[in-house]
Amino acid sequence: MKVIPAIDIMEGKVVRLVKGDPKNKTVYSNNPVEIAKEWQRAGADMLHVVDLDATLGLGSNLKTIKKVAQEVSIPVEVAGGLRSENVIEDALDFAPKVVLGTIAFKNRDMLQKISKKFGSNRIVISADQLNGKIVVSGWTESTGLDLIPGVEEFVNLGFSEFLITSVDRDGTLVGPDVDSLKNACRVKGAKIIASGGISKLQDTIDVKQVGVAGVILGKALYDKKITIEEVKAIA
Repeated sequence: MKVIPAIDIMEGKVVRLVKGDPKNKTVYSNNPVEIAKEWQRAGADMLHVVDLDATLGLGSNLKTIKKVAQEVSIPVEVAGGLRSENVIEDALDFAPKVVLGTIAFKNRDMLQKISKKFGSNRIVISADQLNGKIVVSGWTESTGLDLIPGVEEFVNLGFSEFLITSVDRDGTLVGPDVDSLKNACRVKGAKIIASGGISKLQDTIDVKQVGVAGVILGKALYDKKITIEEVKAIA
């Protein structure tokens, strides 16, 4: 199981939001590069770097994310607001993977075009779910699509890696949605990265036991409730 710290960037700062609400945020650092280096030193397998401003349509932190990717030797996956072909190509120019949600569900033609050009192995499909339904556009819009059929649909299109975030648990430290993750892990050909609600070491053990390929560490890591070293020891 890969141990993947999240670095969520808003206005150039490292922040955490509760349930994706920009009004409910905590600023942890003014220096994303230093945070990235810290997580690398602690043994992270890769970094999940999110442009919250782009997600919310408020601007772009892509230059900052590029600097992060250039300053560390572990892989970086870029997420958040990647909704145009140019921006996605810019991200793939310096990062091995991009995480696509809104585009994946709303513009299949563009998704297939990018996949054909760069390879489906460089695209992680973001299946953010709220009450079992996949949501997009910064978690503001429901697709009406159930989580498992949604994952199966993209496996059939040739994609294998999925980031599943339980929106109502993100940034809350209430524990992961183990049942949803377990069901997703049963989809043949799908590798699942768990995100949302991790609060303690036992949570990471629980998600590992259902078969996830990776776990995103966010608020619990920043609030020092768990360490990368601890999670690596059980991963």
